[in-house]
Amino acid sequence: MRKLTFAFAVLASLGGAALVQPASAAPAMPGAVAAPDAVTHVRMTPMERRMMHRRMEHRMMHRRMERRMMHRRMHGRSMRHM
Repeated sequence: MRKLTFAFAVLASLGGAALVQPASAAPAMPGAVAAPDAVTHVRMTPMERRMMHRRMEHRMMHRRMERRMMHRRMHGRSMRHM
């Protein structure tokens, strides 16, 4: 078992170095399409912005409610039993 693990480690260190190629060599196939360099900016519509804002508010309210419930669970029991 030890010899097998050692053999895999040696092969991985030697073979891994031979298999690694630079990232620029990846699209070496003829006819490969490269991604465009230009970045397209897309504006959010007012309706999308409103929906995103309302969803964020909902998530924050939900998290706040969960924290309050956990706080009441933790502190409510300890105060009642004293």
